[in-house]
Amino acid sequence: MKKYLLAAFLLIAMVALGACSSNDDTTTPGTGTGSGTTGQGGATNQPPATQPVTLVVGESLGATEDFIREAGRRFTQLHPHITIDFLNVEVGGAHTQIALDGPAGIGPDVFAAPHDQLGSLVAGGHVLPTRNPNQVAAQVLGSGVIATTFNGIMYGYPISSETYALFYNRALIASADVPRTFEDLITFGQEFNANNPGMFAFMFEVGNAYYTIIFTTSDGNRLFGPYGVDRNNSNINSPASAQGMEFFRSLRTILDVPSGDLNTAFADAAFEAGQVAMIVTGPWKIVDFENAGIDFGITTLPSLPGQTSPPASFSGTRVMFVSAYTHHANEAHMFAEFLISGEMQALRTEMTGAIPAIPVAIDNHISLDF
Repeated sequence: MKKYLLAAFLLIAMVALGACSSNDDTTTPGTGTGSGTTGQGGATNQPPATQPVTLVVGESLGATEDFIREAGRRFTQLHPHITIDFLNVEVGGAHTQIALDGPAGIGPDVFAAPHDQLGSLVAGGHVLPTRNPNQVAAQVLGSGVIATTFNGIMYGYPISSETYALFYNRALIASADVPRTFEDLITFGQEFNANNPGMFAFMFEVGNAYYTIIFTTSDGNRLFGPYGVDRNNSNINSPASAQGMEFFRSLRTILDVPSGDLNTAFADAAFEAGQVAMIVTGPWKIVDFENAGIDFGITTLPSLPGQTSPPASFSGTRVMFVSAYTHHANEAHMFAEFLISGEMQALRTEMTGAIPAIPVAIDNHISLDF
């Protein structure tokens, strides 16, 4: 049945943070090294060339690599003179790799990075502004526009949005029994763990602030303010935050595993092995869980004590940036724009499980319970 997967997942948790912010008034973008004069977004003002061009596109390995290769194949069908080559650039280290490889002339023309690297990418002059920013802003989600705007200038092309939710294994817990509050989750967990030695009712990476930040969000408390840009008020030591983190400690009663051992790989593997009833993770794990044969559902995060709504989670935007070092700015922008088309956004969701960056209807067979 067709659903708006994007809208569904965004109902799970509100977007908590926008893009990086800076008090620096400098707005001059990095300058590309391609031939021809440059216009808005770094694209040349000359008509697109028709001579053979090879674009190198940097992305992470796995399902995202498969998507880039397939998108590249379809793009070349439309533009036979442009060939797309894949280069492994893991998103977490993209800003470091482009700073080294870009000036050396061995970096990608287009690459993926999380939106929280925007500040360092722009400050280093490593990326070009978005071409046709008004058109792109009208096409993508508002959160994606905020996430890619720095000092009033838009950089890059949002290709997916992501946050996390509660995934549960239907073989271990029925949909009707999934706890709606963390207090009920602890009660359920104590009984489940006692009846299932060696298994866990609930698991997630407890040492990662990306997840644990939810315990600080009671009563509208938000890290660095409602938009995540208030440098003067971190709110991390507010009464609501302290109370939430004190409650977080009580989860040790149902998840008695040292935080150093409880990393993402451990938690994911345990869920895929059918040893965990519920896990907090995101849409990036959908394909892996399906391949593991897990019959799972997805629902909202349990509410915190004294609250009636799910806690606010961190939200991220994955962005395709055009390198400031590219010699093919026009073609690089063309491919990045192609990736935010309705066809490519639906394909990316199908292949990777990612939430689209634009409002697009897709065939979704995953159960979303909320």
